[in-house]
Amino acid sequence: MSLLIINKLGIYCSQGDFYIDPWRPVKRAIITHAHADHARAGSKHYLCHPLTAPVLKQRLGKGINIQTQKYGTRHQINGVEISLHPAGHLPGSAQIRVAYKGEVWVVSGDYKLQEDALSDAFEPVACHHFISESTFGLPIYRWPESQVVFKEIDDWWQANQSKGQASIIGAYSLGKAQRVLAGINADIGPIYTHGAVNNVNQLYQQMGLDLPKAQLIDEQVKKKDLVGALIVAPPAALGSAWSRKLGPQSTAFCSGWMSVRGARRRRAADRGFVLSDHADWPGLNEAVLNSGAEQVYVTHGYKDIYAKWLREAYGINAQSVDTLYEGESLDAGDS
Repeated sequence: MSLLIINKLGIYCSQGDFYIDPWRPVKRAIITHAHADHARAGSKHYLCHPLTAPVLKQRLGKGINIQTQKYGTRHQINGVEISLHPAGHLPGSAQIRVAYKGEVWVVSGDYKLQEDALSDAFEPVACHHFISESTFGLPIYRWPESQVVFKEIDDWWQANQSKGQASIIGAYSLGKAQRVLAGINADIGPIYTHGAVNNVNQLYQQMGLDLPKAQLIDEQVKKKDLVGALIVAPPAALGSAWSRKLGPQSTAFCSGWMSVRGARRRRAADRGFVLSDHADWPGLNEAVLNSGAEQVYVTHGYKDIYAKWLREAYGINAQSVDTLYEGESLDAGDS
């Protein structure tokens, strides 16, 4: 019997009697990160990285039972050794290493290998079995350097300033919004945030992460204050009644999907910037190969295509598996 299986509740370890990122309430849940498709309410006990815990409490309720564990620290549950390792997806995101009697599994959650000023860099973890996402599991998805993208955002912001417009940029409120804030040139002008982004900013700043000064958009903020400003908001806010009250504006959306022609039009944004918190094609392959895994289970994304590629290109025993994880969605409001 495998050390880990996937059942109707999630990824399950029967020997340790725990789940990793379950999609229904369970007795014990180990969480890779706090995006909604990986961290769900109702479980009796949660284990996660210290940077993930405050966000879990904000999203699932302050009264939840949480234990934290730093990267690299090992502990056992009924003889099963568990350790957390950086996934690079967002601050506090973790790969979960599970080992028992010489059998080693790694559940990677969502991950990226690209440079990130806020997140700990992805750490390859040797294993026999590797569970990987494949959100961008096609060769067409190859990310430009982050600094190139941030320069594009800065130039767009300055161009909008010269037109007397606010610059509203859509980025997931947990992780990507903070990455945008940490990457842009904050000296260009004032920065404002939507309430959902502000809530996460406050948590991260309380934990010591360095973010530029940004003001919450509330009833005290006037349209004239926003002329020439950069406004960071969740994707669902673009084109909403909230955004239409902000005066003359140009809108943009940050996503890996912006590398595909037509994606920007689907988001009804003026600009699209290719910035993803998921691995691109080279990153996926590097992560899988560096794990040394003999067996790879491919979850959300282009899972069938990517599993076939791993079998044919590298001779890896790979298969696609069904889960409720979503990855980075072009049409979702936030995750």
